[in-house]
This record gives sequence, structure tokens and C-alpha cells, in this order.
Amino acid sequence: QVQLVESGGGLVQAGGSLRLSCAASGRTDSSYVMGWFRQAPGKERELVAALRWSSGLIYYADSVKDRFTISTDNAKNTLYLQMNSLKPEDTAVYYCAAHPALSSSYWNTPQLYAYWGQGTQVTVSS
Repeated sequence: QVQLVESGGGLVQAGGSLRLSCAASGRTDSSYVMGWFRQAPGKERELVAALRWSSGLIYYADSVKDRFTISTDNAKNTLYLQMNSLKPEDTAVYYCAAHPALSSSYWNTPQLYAYWGQGTQVTVSS
């Protein structure tokens, strides 16, 4: 069993920055894929960024490339999402998700992730 706890959301003006954290506990290992999803009201949950814990393989959605950075602190078993140059359209609930040994072909399919955090609200005002 894996537990994920997000923190770091909040209200920020357009152009500002936030850093989200996801503390993972339980049976995680280097095969795990860790992802950040977001869901805005009335929209489907979408993958923002993901990585495989053991490798340098990283994915970013086109809408956040060059603005968001996903990273890990292995010593703290924590996943981060640094969000810069935030836009009002980035407003959503952001979720951390994890799944062992998930093929990169399926990273953007939320239904396949076994473990989820509780979500953290990010609101960007214009």
C-alpha cells in the first residue's frame, strides 16, 4: 500500500509561482511512475507531468512545457511540481498519483494509476 499526501497549493496571481509537494510512504520502489494530474471544474482529469522514479524519463503536457518542472527528492521520498509563470487556465485541483511499472504509453490514463493523493487546490487570478 502506498500513501500520497500533497501540499503547497493556494491562490496566486497570474505570472506567479507555486511549488507542490507529494510525500510518498509505503511500498514504493524505483519502478514506480509518479505523476501530477489536474482537474478543473467540468473538465476531465489530465496529466500535467510524470516521471519514472528510477530513470530520467519525464513527460510534460504541451500546455505546461517550459513553465512547470517535475522533480524528486529520493532521500525524502517526495515528488515536487514547480510551477512558474502561472496562468488563470492552470486553475484546478492538482493530484499526485503513483503506479508501479506503468508503461510510458499509458502515463496519461488516470484510470490506470493505483494510488492517489487527496488533491490540492491551485487558483490563479488574472
